[in-house]
Amino acid sequence: MKLSVVALIKLGYRYIKLWPNRAELVQYFPEYRIIRFARMVLNVAPGLAFLSLALQISLQPINGLVIGLFYFILLLSMPLQALVMLGVKADKVLPPSLASWYKEGVARYNQQGGKEKLSVHKPRYIDLAQLLNMTYQQSLK
Repeated sequence: MKLSVVALIKLGYRYIKLWPNRAELVQYFPEYRIIRFARMVLNVAPGLAFLSLALQISLQPINGLVIGLFYFILLLSMPLQALVMLGVKADKVLPPSLASWYKEGVARYNQQGGKEKLSVHKPRYIDLAQLLNMTYQQSLK
């Protein structure tokens, strides 16, 4: 499905919020590492951007503004790039092996009295994140 950049950013943000922060997922899903890195970039990059701008201006008062703005824009674009890439990943259809595992998980979730209905027609990575999130929330109760 063709999405705009703004829609990709929103989908990436939703994907990063839905993905459970559970260390045991690192064994099964490479997305866990990507999500952890993206969360770190979202937290750290804005502070680094302001720090680099302030340092460049204080070290080189004349040329520091231009160089500082360059680094500022570069560092501020990193979280947006991460969200766009996660939005692209979230919109992809699951591979057949993972899709069958997802469908089994949805059936098990529904048998245990799951309240939300999940899509089993062409499941995407965002659907997988939602299933994992709901499963872990249900296991905590």
